[in-house]
Amino acid sequence: MKVLFVSDVYFPRIGGVSTSIQTFRSALASLEVETYLVAPSYDVNRRWPVVSFEGSHVAKVRGRRVPRDPEDRLMHWRGLSRALGTMHPDIIHIHTPFLAHYAGVRRARQLGIPCIATYHTWFDKYFNLYAPIGPGVSRAVARYLAVSQSRHLDYLIAPSEHMKAVLQNYGVKCPITIIPTGLPKESFEPGNANRFKIKYNINDKCPIMLYVGRMAREKNIDFLIDALPFVLNRIPAARLILVGDGPVTQILKNKTKALGLCGSVDFLGYIEHGPNLRDAYSAADVFVFASDTETQGLVQFEAMAQGLRVVSKKTESLETFAASVCNALSMGRSDASSKFEISKASEYSSDRCAASLRFLYSRLISQSRGIKRASLDSPFGLT
Repeated sequence: MKVLFVSDVYFPRIGGVSTSIQTFRSALASLEVETYLVAPSYDVNRRWPVVSFEGSHVAKVRGRRVPRDPEDRLMHWRGLSRALGTMHPDIIHIHTPFLAHYAGVRRARQLGIPCIATYHTWFDKYFNLYAPIGPGVSRAVARYLAVSQSRHLDYLIAPSEHMKAVLQNYGVKCPITIIPTGLPKESFEPGNANRFKIKYNINDKCPIMLYVGRMAREKNIDFLIDALPFVLNRIPAARLILVGDGPVTQILKNKTKALGLCGSVDFLGYIEHGPNLRDAYSAADVFVFASDTETQGLVQFEAMAQGLRVVSKKTESLETFAASVCNALSMGRSDASSKFEISKASEYSSDRCAASLRFLYSRLISQSRGIKRASLDSPFGLT
């Protein structure tokens, strides 16, 4: 089985979409699914070829900078079409709703093969942050894009029950199934809390609130910083550790300084997935998360895989959020609570999620070829 992933973002652009693509490609390979990827090149050198191939399975398309968005690239349409023209998959899987969507749909129609997409981003929330058009207009634009683009697809994947409900509420008629991005086996390997605290000179007696992710407006990290004084009123030794980097890092540092919180907040920058990041999760007492734009929030499951309690924003009240954080810090980490969190995270293993995705691919490919198979087992119970 050959599957073509098409996306407007991928590494080195760090984010949930890039992580999802990487995780699924790795897990699908063990299921004998051959995946190809077409994504942007982030090299701005004009002498860079319109299309460059990294081995036989990845094509990078030259792009130009996106206004007001230094992290992303807009792929060259001719290059994108050329790259897709070299691919002859059995099914196309689109991961972003921009040029990748329209080029992917076009190629699928040329080949007469199924085309599906994953809805990774809650765009009515996202648009409202980056485009000064008001929440009503943002929602209307997001609804229009979701509904109009879904008409081009054979199936739409939502990473969570909540996002499936949102899409249905938009009026999407395309079949929708839930397949989250899973956690690789390494995510469950125990981290070393002491190693992390020694490396970053963190007092062993300080209760730690941890955030991991991009430093971007849609992550709502301002809310975490604004809530910190309420936490400190009850637990003065608490520390907020921020792991990640992005376009608002300096803005957040300036805000922390203005509020007089520098002694209670640590900006550690980007830590690559692996032992060092697992150490960070292992060292923390609670994971804090305030984003309003997530469709899944994969980092929350990464934290749970290390036995860490998660406190996510469910209200606009800073006091209520801070109270929940204080309660979690007061309870501390125990063997029982850690086992419970790990058990919940284990439901989202990458192998299980990839098996469900493979099942969907197989069924759609079979249907497109007019083949009926008597038994296709799906771990997520797709019908």
